[in-house]
Parts: sequence; structure tokens; C-alpha cells
Amino acid sequence: MESGVEALMPPGYAPEQVGSLRPMSGWNFAQVWESIAREVPDRPALICGDRGVTWGELADRSARLASHLHAAGVRPGDRVALDLTNVPEYLETVFAALRIGAAPLNVNYRYLADEVRYVLANSGAAALVHAPEYAAVVGEAIAGLPADARPVTLETGAPYEAALAAAAPMGPWQARTPDPHDLILLYTGGTTGMPKGVMWRNDDLYVALWQSNRPGTLPKDPVAAVRAGKRAGTALPACPLMHGTGLFIALSTLAGGGTVVLIEETGLDAVRVWSEVERNQVSVLTIVGDVFARPLLAALDAEPDRFDLSSLRAITSSGVTFSPDAKTGLMGHLPGVTIIDALGSSEGIMTRSEAKGADDVKPARFAVNERVAVLDEDTGEPVEPGSGQVGLMGVTGPIPMGYWGDDEKSRATFREFGGKRWSIPGDYATVEPDGSITLLGRGNACINTGGEKVYPEEVEVVLRDHPAVDDCVVVGVPDDRFGEMVVGVVAPPPGITLDEAELDAFARGRLAGYKRPRRYVVVDDLARSAAGKANLRYLRDLAAEHVGRTS
Repeated sequence: MESGVEALMPPGYAPEQVGSLRPMSGWNFAQVWESIAREVPDRPALICGDRGVTWGELADRSARLASHLHAAGVRPGDRVALDLTNVPEYLETVFAALRIGAAPLNVNYRYLADEVRYVLANSGAAALVHAPEYAAVVGEAIAGLPADARPVTLETGAPYEAALAAAAPMGPWQARTPDPHDLILLYTGGTTGMPKGVMWRNDDLYVALWQSNRPGTLPKDPVAAVRAGKRAGTALPACPLMHGTGLFIALSTLAGGGTVVLIEETGLDAVRVWSEVERNQVSVLTIVGDVFARPLLAALDAEPDRFDLSSLRAITSSGVTFSPDAKTGLMGHLPGVTIIDALGSSEGIMTRSEAKGADDVKPARFAVNERVAVLDEDTGEPVEPGSGQVGLMGVTGPIPMGYWGDDEKSRATFREFGGKRWSIPGDYATVEPDGSITLLGRGNACINTGGEKVYPEEVEVVLRDHPAVDDCVVVGVPDDRFGEMVVGVVAPPPGITLDEAELDAFARGRLAGYKRPRRYVVVDDLARSAAGKANLRYLRDLAAEHVGRTS
């Protein structure tokens, strides 16, 4: 059946070649969820504070939303943007878009108008569902788009509920069966430039999520499992659904007929997280490294007997360093809980490392396997274990199709070696004699702060617009809580005194909070090379010394 997205395939790739390690299996999240809802309509699907959405209600509400969006002109192959926090409407909208055959895509709710406008323009979004608190930003963003490129909008709360009440749970969109080629777009910070939309086919993402937990196997029929009384556990993504880590755990939990617990408020309230784990008998808690782990551990240290956390079976983390001491501290309060470090990115789900007791706690080590390898940057050949050779991390099998509308960056990241397509996001590594991988980090300037990727070039462009900034370079400095701190190294024009508070206020109106430098280092000259290149190692060391850290 025509899916409306075949034209987006990378040149030279037929649909059955996208996942080169397996035959097409044909999974679509919407079709799976609809089938599960018929089997267990009264089972809780989503819980958010005092709000509960059963599987039957999830199916009905997403169907009504699909009818509303279809009536507004959304069609298969279109894009539906979400500017929401962790609320049931987020997953209802994902479900509705996929039922139509449209691609849901994330908008970072921290974005300001220019940033939102960029994502809407880049994706060509036909519709946008947003929270009331982002209405002003959304309105300003859309006003700056050409009239024929403005998406229809739906605000959650009263307008959203009115739209569902007025829409039918049946509609023309049901004439089309959800297709495994249908897309889910995940806009990611990447490494340079503006955010890029990673194109995941439903089938590839479904299989990749399954294989992240069950390497070397293909998904089994989830409906048969639900019919037999089995279900995924209850998961709480403490990180935002607008990032891959949060969305992926929610998708996989629902694909197993489980329950997803959501916390609507932004930011991390550690006491609230543990209270929700206790109240909803959460079995899997998903976080983002130490930026979450340390506050959660501090709450347990302060009140070790306050919470009944006996339901918890695993804590999963991805995206930021998860240190051994944080793991050890959590295990001291949570005996029997498995702590899982996941290795991967929006461009590919790779592998994971598990710690089940104090003896297992160490810096996360990952092993090469049939899907994950460290490849020679020039030849694409696997790096020899123990050779000390530095290579690039790569994952094959079910991987994304590429970046939305960016063939050049797609070719740079998604490459073919040895008859297989590989996703190579840019992480450098070596392979130890025992086959384990030692990560060396990105070979570029990308900054990872609290799970958010900050691309220095974007911040530098903004800072250079200030009249008291002649040149600048933005770097990351190690930070105990956030992994890295954004620091701006700036050089004012000769004879000009830079007011750091004024510069910060200037950036505040133009950049999301996590992108703004937390500290500034003022220098006379950045000492660029004759070719205009900055010495990033020198500038990072300089910034680290200035803020009292060593790299």
C-alpha cells in the first residue's frame, strides 16, 4: 500500500534494505496499540498525577484526535509537531498521527520563537499540538512563517477536549491500514548546526527497541502475549518525552501492553519522582545519567525510610555519564534493582551495560556484537581488539533512514560498509583486548549538558550579534551535575569593555536556557590559526581553569 513516504527513502535503498540484517517484519506502533486496546480496554495505559487513561480510552481519544486532524487537512506523509511536556496528550497525539499515517515530531518545549519556527519550517509541519503555556511562543513562531507554510494548531486543555468531543471515533483515515514505512521524526541537536530530524520507520524503531533488550531476536506477537496475560511493566520516564530516551521507553512500554507514568511538571523534583514510583508501583525508572541520579540519590539519603520502592526492578539511563559512585549509592538504597546504562543516540540504538550488584558497579563498558562495532574511519573495517586504534562507533541492522531533508548529512552519518548500512553518529572509541569498548567522545565540539545537546555554532552566532563581542568560541567544561557546563570564551573589540551581565541578558532573549553560557571568559584574542580555526583544547582548558575545573 502506498504510504506517502517512499520518496523520502535514501537514494539507492529499497524499503526492504533499510534494515539490512533482517527481512521486513511489518511492525507499526499504531496497529499494535490498537490491537492491545481491544484486548485489555480497562487496563491503565497512561497515568499522570490524578489523571488516568485506560487502553480503551487511549484508543478512543487518539481516534477522535485523528478525525480532528484529518478534518483539518492532515494526510498520510504529513508531519504533526508536538510542543508539550510529559502529559497524556503527548502520546495520544503520537498515536493519532500514526493512525493517519502522518509523522509525529518533537519540538523542544524550552525553545524560543526562532527555534520553534526553524523546526516547523524545516519539517514542513502540517499541524502543531501545544500546551497553553507555549501559546505565545508558538504564535510568534508561526507568524514568522509564510502564510502557506503555517501549521494548523491545537492547544491542550479546553480546546483539545472540545475538539475530541466534537470529533467521531471513526473517520476516513481508517480506510488506510498503518504501514511499517510510516515515519516517526526525532529532532535532535546533532553535532553542528541546527537540529536535524532523524527519520525512523515504525518497523525499524519497533525492532531496534525490541533488540536493545533482547539482542539477536525478532519481536514476538505482543497481542498474543497480552491475550495470555503477559504485559510490560509500569515505566516512569523521568526525562522528557521530547527526547529520544523518554520517548523510546514510552513507545516500548506501550508496545508490550504496559503502563506509562508521566510527570507533567518540567524540571526534576526527586521527591515527586520517588513518590510516583511508590504510588504507581513503577517497575522501570528511566533517567539521564548523573544529572538525574545525584538528586534522586540525595533524596534517598535525606529520607531513606520515606518511600516504599519495592516495586522497582530497574533504573535505565542514556545520554549522559552515569558515574559508578552514583550507581553504588542508589544500589545501597535499592538492593536487587538492576541499573542499566544504554549506549546509543537518536541515530541508532546500540547496546547496554547492566549492573546488578555492588561488584558490577564500574564505569559502563559495552561490548562489540553483531550489530555494534568500532569501525576504521577510512575503510569501514572493524577495529582490531587490543590494537589501540581509534575508530568510530557504528550500529547496523534496524537504523534510521537518514535526516529529514538533508541528503549531505544523511550520507555522512548513514554509510554502507561491507554490504551493510551503518549509523555512525560520530562517537570515537577503541576496542579492548576482551572486546569491550572504551568511549572517547565526539570528535567535534558538541556539548552535552543535562541530556541536552548544545551545538556551539548556534550559540556563537547569537553572541557575535552583540556589539561588544568581536569573536567568541563556546565550549563545554566538566560539571558534576550536568555533565558539561556551557562556557563562552569571548573577545571584545579593541578598547571595548564587555559587560557580562548585559551579554547574558542579550542571550537570554534569543536562546533556550540550557544553551546560554553559564559562565563567560573574556580574552583579548582567541588565538585562532592562520586558517581561522580555534584551538578547542586550549580554549576548553582555559575555560575550565577559569571556572575552577580541570578537564
